[in-house]
Amino acid sequence: MSLVSVALLNRIAAAGLLALGCAAHAQGVAQASTMPPPGTMTGAYGQSLQQQQQAAADKAAAAPAAKPATAGDAVSRFLSERGLIAVNGEPSAPARLLDSVRDTASDLVLSAMNFLGVRYTRGGNSVENGFDCSGFTRHIFEMSVGLVLPRRADEQAKMNSLLAIRKDELKPGDLVFFNTMRATFSHVGIYVGEGKFIHAPRTGSAVRVEDMRDSYWSKRFTGARRADLKAAAEAPAAR
Repeated sequence: MSLVSVALLNRIAAAGLLALGCAAHAQGVAQASTMPPPGTMTGAYGQSLQQQQQAAADKAAAAPAAKPATAGDAVSRFLSERGLIAVNGEPSAPARLLDSVRDTASDLVLSAMNFLGVRYTRGGNSVENGFDCSGFTRHIFEMSVGLVLPRRADEQAKMNSLLAIRKDELKPGDLVFFNTMRATFSHVGIYVGEGKFIHAPRTGSAVRVEDMRDSYWSKRFTGARRADLKAAAEAPAAR
C-alpha cells in the first residue's frame, strides 16, 4: 500500500472518531437539559418528586368523578357476592330477586336490606345493640309501615290481624316462621322473593339473606303470615 493510501485511510478514521464524539456530546447535552437541578430528590425513572406529583394531579383531574354509593348498590353487591343475583349473562330466577323486591313491598323489604350485616344479639331490637330474629322483624315493620308487631316470634305468628298463608302464596314482605328450637314458631324472617328471606340468624352471625329451599330451612318451615301493608302505611295519615 502506498504512503498516499495510508494517509487517506488515517484521515477517514479520524473523521469517523470525530463524528462519534460529536454525537455523544449532543446526546449528553440533551440528557442534561431534562435532568432536574443538582440536589433535587428524584423518584422512579429519574423523575423529580415535583414531576411525579404533577403527573398524579393531572391523572386525578382527568379521571371521572366517582359516584357516591347508594343503598341499592350495596344491596346489589351483597346479593351478587353471595350468588343470589347474576351480574352478567341471561337473567335467572335468582337474578330477578332485586327486581321483585323493588316491584312488590319495596319499601319494607329494601328497608330490611339496609340492615344487612348488623350483628345478631339475643334480645336485641336496634342497630346499636344488634337484633335477634323477632326484634329485627318488629323493628322493620314498625319503621317502614308503622305496624307494631309483638316482641316474640310465636306472638307474631299468633297475631290476629295477620293472615295465615300457604308457602306457595308467599309474596315479598310476608313473615316466614321456622322451628329452630323445638318450638313451632321459634324463628321468624321476612320473605324477599324468589325463595329467599332476610333474617337475624343466630349468635355469632349477622342479618343476612338465605334460601328457604335449602334443606335446613325447608325442613323447619312452619308457616307464613301476611299483613295488610297498604292499610298499615295509610293508618298514620288517617289518624
